[in-house]
Amino acid sequence: MYKFLELEAGYLFIAFIMLAVTLFVTTRPFFSKGAIKKGLISVTIFWAFAIGFHYKVTTDRINTVKEAFKNGEIVVCESRATRKVAQSVNVEKSREWILEGDIFSSPNYGRVFHTARCIVKPLFTRE
Repeated sequence: MYKFLELEAGYLFIAFIMLAVTLFVTTRPFFSKGAIKKGLISVTIFWAFAIGFHYKVTTDRINTVKEAFKNGEIVVCESRATRKVAQSVNVEKSREWILEGDIFSSPNYGRVFHTARCIVKPLFTRE
């Protein structure tokens, strides 16, 4: 459950705000009496599907990244620290990177990276 909240907290907050907006709008006098129920149900179903799908895709990518790293493949992680130069970092076992849980770290690099923000480098782009 913690992993779900860690990955989806922002989207859960957005969904809650959208439900509040839906509730406010559907209670206006120009909407029919059944609009509240229909609106809340449809928005809840949409957000439940969207958040569930995003969680599934993200956890699948995390597992793929972990497996690729264990097999010695190159993993590319997004670096949000600098937007002008080196927006991505190549993570490899041979460069002293280690994987602890879902976090990549290295004694040679000041930042850590969550596996949810990484992808496996495609074979055709490898040097």
